[in-house]
Amino acid sequence: MESGYSVTPWEARGKIDYDKLIEEFGVEKLGPELVERIGRLAGGLHWLLRRGFFFAHRDLGLVLDDYEAGRGFFLYTGRAPSNSPMHIAHIVPFVATRWLQEKFNVNVYIEIPDEEKFLAKKVESLDEVEPYVRQDILNIAALGFDPDRTFIFRDTEYISRMYRAAVRVARLINFSTAKAVFGFDGETSIGLIFYPALQIVPTLFENKRPLIPCGIDQDPYFRLQRDIAPRLGRYKTAEMLSKLVWGLTGPETKMSASQPETAILLNDPPDVVKKKIMNAYTGGRATIEEQRKLGGVPEVCTVFHWYSVLFEEDDKKLEERYWACKTGKLTCGECKLELVQRINRFLEQHRANVKRAEEKLHLYMYDGKLAQEMWNWEFR
Repeated sequence: MESGYSVTPWEARGKIDYDKLIEEFGVEKLGPELVERIGRLAGGLHWLLRRGFFFAHRDLGLVLDDYEAGRGFFLYTGRAPSNSPMHIAHIVPFVATRWLQEKFNVNVYIEIPDEEKFLAKKVESLDEVEPYVRQDILNIAALGFDPDRTFIFRDTEYISRMYRAAVRVARLINFSTAKAVFGFDGETSIGLIFYPALQIVPTLFENKRPLIPCGIDQDPYFRLQRDIAPRLGRYKTAEMLSKLVWGLTGPETKMSASQPETAILLNDPPDVVKKKIMNAYTGGRATIEEQRKLGGVPEVCTVFHWYSVLFEEDDKKLEERYWACKTGKLTCGECKLELVQRINRFLEQHRANVKRAEEKLHLYMYDGKLAQEMWNWEFR
């Protein structure tokens, strides 16, 4: 791209201009009026909405219209396992999804496309991903979804229920359209070309409007869905789109498990967390003396960014931290050490939640109320 950045479902490079991305993707800015309406209906706002981390949408107003009219809606999101553990950024859309489920009392469908990385030639075999599939599912379940209103499914296991619908979807999408949306070329596997059909199938699970909280990089799948949904007698997908979480190496980087220095993995021990955070890119000055005199630049600081995304829920305290940095009252070392403590507390609690989730995993995947219904689902 001439703009100096690239955003696809499989890769994000460069410093992203989100205002330009709104125009390029043809989505709408998530403005204060719509945010306030969510808060009014939900009885409050999640900090990811208050702070504009979710910054764009498609048809979110129609979702709220459906809710107020008693028609309801449902939520859909997912996670493609790789050959490495999940990192903290991976859980952000699930945090938002769980909050929406709690506030609006709706069903959630969580797809685990355990074939995607293989089809995209990011791994050499399906077996390479297998050790991480169950752990990813547990990491998601540990966030506290309602086990009777949540269905977590992996593609290679649930494909018998999905395939007829996927065939219907695939027939309506021309290769020229898919090529234009995803940039497929002569080296793309035909499996990956078919794969978007599987991503679209869960949007058909209910005859209600689906809402997908996800990163802006996942939008292309649902542009295709919106083209064909009316011909399948289903609602066009609505989306609540987030920015991408910065990696630890700078504001123009993306967290990646394949580059451990950019990310905190959910299985990182405390000493590794400390080492990574203490080496993180900040907006600080070269010396403490300069920091005290000139102040820091929190706008480009990955440490402050992580506070704003996951590790400081209180807006007032976040603003105080901003100005303490800006005026030089707070040094980078102090700020980093506190973030280390918060992350390690979070990870310790998360691991405890994972152990409890193991006892409920059968409910999410097979035996819960929604799961039982979905193992008998057929697209009609």
